[in-house]
Amino acid sequence: MPEEKNAAVVADALVQQDTVQRDAANADIARKYAGEAAFFDVDNTLMKGASLFHVARKMYERKAFTLSQAAGFAWKQFKFVMRGENMDDVHSVRDSALTLAAGITVDDIKALGEEVYDEMIESRIWPGTKALAEQHLRVGRKVWLVTATPIEVATVISTRLGLTGALGTVGEVEEGMYTGKLVGDILHGPAKAIAVQLVADREGLDLDHCWAYSDSANDIPLLTMVGHPVVINPDGKLRRHARENNWPVYDFRSGRRAATLGLKAATVGGAVYGLWRGFSKFRGPRV
Repeated sequence: MPEEKNAAVVADALVQQDTVQRDAANADIARKYAGEAAFFDVDNTLMKGASLFHVARKMYERKAFTLSQAAGFAWKQFKFVMRGENMDDVHSVRDSALTLAAGITVDDIKALGEEVYDEMIESRIWPGTKALAEQHLRVGRKVWLVTATPIEVATVISTRLGLTGALGTVGEVEEGMYTGKLVGDILHGPAKAIAVQLVADREGLDLDHCWAYSDSANDIPLLTMVGHPVVINPDGKLRRHARENNWPVYDFRSGRRAATLGLKAATVGGAVYGLWRGFSKFRGPRV
């Protein structure tokens, strides 16, 4: 009937008008925040603990290295969760990982990254940090991860969370295999600030209107280069620096004080035994 046809035409026109208005509003938001972005550290900021430790654990499951090597990674993870980053441990883990990665294919590491995210990382992501990243995305800002974690693993985390992209440590590759060397240096400390500056130059970002999030005093160069530095789960040195500079601080570590006191009360032998037990369950039954 003519009335029904006219009603359908009017309804279609209203839908099209609404779509045009919504697209225009979204375009306005995109233009408003075009020069803004947020940069998130990963370890102890986005997730609990060190992502590289979980990569090492998965490699151990695949028999890429020995139990004693795995225990070394575990001990560094234990110290990292308890006291934050230590440059000697960072470099030690880097050197060990490079040696172990030599000869492994890029495709294997990418597949391993997917497994590590599903089995070990996803459940360790701090909901509060994730909510902050999502808030930036909702208003149209780009969100990047900036981490010492291998770029392949960082990219998986970024993709799974729907973020813009990731900056991570890049391993040298020849004929589809890692050589055991880095392209440049590990993306850590001042290197993060350099990488973010390169992204800002390429993307046309105004760093005075950008955000950066980290837990470690080693990332002060990154935090001080943006207009909105934010501290998450900070180590003692960064907490003091944040207080002195009136930076906002978020601490998502519920029950952290009780857990810390309990762990410090344990004997070193008990801690090592606990770490060994944690890894032993991945060895499978003895035959």
